[in-house]
Amino acid sequence: MWREFYCSSEWLLWSWLGILVISAGSWYQVHLDVRVNTWFGDFYDLLQKALSKEGDVSREEVYGFIFTFSRIAGIYIVVAVLLAFFTKHWTFRWRQAMNDYYMKHWQVLRRTEGASQRVQEDTSRFAIMVEGIGASMLQSVLTLVAFLPILLELSAQIHELPLIGEVSNAMVKATIVWALLGTVGLALIGIRLPGLEFQNQLVEAAFRKELVYGEDDQQRAEPDVVTDLFQAVRDSYFRLYFNFMYFDVAKYSYLQFGVVLPYIILVPCISKGGITLGSLQRLVGAFNNVERSFQFLVRNWGQIVDLLSVYKRLRQFSKSLAEERGDWGLRLSALCGYDDVETGSTESKPDYVELDNMTDGSADSSKSFGDRCYR
Repeated sequence: MWREFYCSSEWLLWSWLGILVISAGSWYQVHLDVRVNTWFGDFYDLLQKALSKEGDVSREEVYGFIFTFSRIAGIYIVVAVLLAFFTKHWTFRWRQAMNDYYMKHWQVLRRTEGASQRVQEDTSRFAIMVEGIGASMLQSVLTLVAFLPILLELSAQIHELPLIGEVSNAMVKATIVWALLGTVGLALIGIRLPGLEFQNQLVEAAFRKELVYGEDDQQRAEPDVVTDLFQAVRDSYFRLYFNFMYFDVAKYSYLQFGVVLPYIILVPCISKGGITLGSLQRLVGAFNNVERSFQFLVRNWGQIVDLLSVYKRLRQFSKSLAEERGDWGLRLSALCGYDDVETGSTESKPDYVELDNMTDGSADSSKSFGDRCYR
């Protein structure tokens, strides 16, 4: 999955140079976000001045601010479109690298459960999800680097928290504590989701393969067998829905409360009139950006769950190759990060039993689904 793209001389230019291009584009987008945040502060100070009794603001000043924002927004649109276009090509090259590598070893990999789906679908999903999650992580890190000093500077005038009292750099500390509470709490609440998603993919693969074989073999896809397989799919989805339900309750409650949290923190300062409207907007904007950066896991947990389940499926390919190659394959797999393959043993240790009895021709297709379940 990783070495096929990053360690191959054929894809060296696309893989590493592509990361540099994506990183540079993401950094420039964050730079534009900082400029927009500064613009909002100055613009709201202008509005506060214009709406006050002694306000003296010309139309040219207002138009000038609007023109400045339009210029920044125009640059952002161009950069975002070009970066998205390049990233899509970069992601497909990663999928192509995995596809080419797996097809070279197809005679070994074809015996792995759901091999065709893994090469055709899982490689695409893996590349797209890694790109999405990786881009989100990179954006979060760069945003944190850019906005944390701004938040630190702006929060210097905030010395008090409701119900707590005097606290230095109150906004920064409140942001970090709030983000960590959400990240750790939601990770614990959703800890079962990756395993359930992986199991869901297995029962889907079993149902799909039985139907595919039933197209060419009258002895396959019999009503009783298909009914049992679909019942397993139904049970798996309902179990997944229930676990996502309580996770979503916690997630959306946390995110919605976070919208008003900066204003709650600023109540003592607002009530004393110790902050201008522009400074308030800049402070809330910096708070929201830093908060989102710390909430990377919270906002991407659904994608991470899908990625982990796909990773488990693709990892079986590496196990199959390691078993075929013996000690050398095992050492190579361990070197490239496949920590579930034990050095010194050529015995494969799958963490599932075939659900569809398709691994060899001797499988009894009439066996009930109850005999083809997980260990």
